Amino acid sequence: MSRSVRTRPEGSGQALSEAYDTALLDLDGVVYAGGSAIAYAVESLAEARAGGMRLAYVTNNALRTPDTVAAHLTKLGIPTGADDVITSAQAVARLISEQVPQGARVLVIGGEGLRVALRERGLVPVESADDDPAAVVQGFGGPELPWGRFAEASYAVARGVPWFASNTDLTIPSGRGIAPGNGAAVEVVRIATGAEPQVAGKPLPPMHRETILRTGARRPLVVGDRLDTDIEGAFNGDVDSLLVLTGVTDGARLLAAPPQHRPTYVDADLRGMLSGQPDIEALEDGGFRCGGWTATAGAEVLELDGDGEALDGLRALCAAAWTAVGEGACELDGGKALAKLGL
Repeated sequence: MSRSVRTRPEGSGQALSEAYDTALLDLDGVVYAGGSAIAYAVESLAEARAGGMRLAYVTNNALRTPDTVAAHLTKLGIPTGADDVITSAQAVARLISEQVPQGARVLVIGGEGLRVALRERGLVPVESADDDPAAVVQGFGGPELPWGRFAEASYAVARGVPWFASNTDLTIPSGRGIAPGNGAAVEVVRIATGAEPQVAGKPLPPMHRETILRTGARRPLVVGDRLDTDIEGAFNGDVDSLLVLTGVTDGARLLAAPPQHRPTYVDADLRGMLSGQPDIEALEDGGFRCGGWTATAGAEVLELDGDGEALDGLRALCAAAWTAVGEGACELDGGKALAKLGL
């Protein structure tokens, strides 16, 4: 595991579920979407677990408690205990507990997940800036969170009370589309106060630390669909990652990824955990081969020739693009090459 600049996805002779002891799985876009399990997720996770891999579910959403998340997964056919769920609420509660006295009051702007996590760390949730809080914490509170809650946070933060945020994701998916996330709510308080919060959630180190402390993982694999949270979080934690293309990331975004957003492995869905990953071969002419595909980077465009599995072509394209731009973000035109793959 290295934080050196990645220029191509890696290969693995072993199934990933055998090469790593713990999968740190994002939820929305990886395991489920809109409340329903994503295709192949239930079967793939069951097979990985049966083979000895521990499964841990890691979410930036601080609204739901681990018990609630575990019950949802179990209902989908993925047997899960509360101890298998790690939330940004837990990560931010630990961060606060390291900076305020045991039993301190914390002004909560968010939902039940935050309150449960604070009590777990021996802190006392309160509702008003006039309750003499030692800290303010913001987490996603759902669409019914009253506007007045942001005023309470602003009053306390303006008085100099330390301010914490579970995460700063600007958006969150819903059954009706994309809705404002906790990051949008944090912006409200930032604008009102000019202050900056301490943030715990992905992709920042407190979330990775919380996950490792709770799972005891020695060789973890981060599995996610977002480059800017899941994959960057793995990069910051110096661990390997698997990007699945069942969520928000498409081929164009992957090709353009800067170093901190480049996954170790790429696959279509969670079945990728159950198999090895193909090697990408560097050719003497500067191109790259994976499966039946060969990719090269010209002066302005990415070129792809061959046939076979579309994902092999995408992996070869990533190698060509990432090598061409080094530490930057690829701006080469890959449209025609991606069109050949149907991506």
